[in-house]
Amino acid sequence: MMMELSADEIAFRDEVRAFVADNLPSALRQKVESAQHLSRDDFLTWHKILHAKGWIAPGWPVEFGGTGWSPMQRHIFDDELATACAPQIMPFGLSMVGPVIMNFGNEAQKAHYLPRILSGEDWWCQGYSEP
Repeated sequence: MMMELSADEIAFRDEVRAFVADNLPSALRQKVESAQHLSRDDFLTWHKILHAKGWIAPGWPVEFGGTGWSPMQRHIFDDELATACAPQIMPFGLSMVGPVIMNFGNEAQKAHYLPRILSGEDWWCQGYSEP
């Protein structure tokens, strides 16, 4: 399917593209491009770069530190990161734990955990156990 971007969307795409070109460490890009193993430190390096820019949580509401981007902006962002061979944003804290805390956590839990998820200070995972 062919999509035609608006002028604002093209400007946003160009902003993301320039930021990634200027800030994605070449060693990380090369690892992703050649399908090498990425360490926790590799993921955290990119996480902290995006966090410093305010772009680590595209799907989060602004009041919790998200970007407030439209679905199209999130798509453009994801597409530009993939095209540039950037590491994926680790989903557990940002996509799984954070939204649960936003919806069901009390104010103390939100104040404690959400900033730590955004900064990468807390690294979440999911564990499974079967009988």
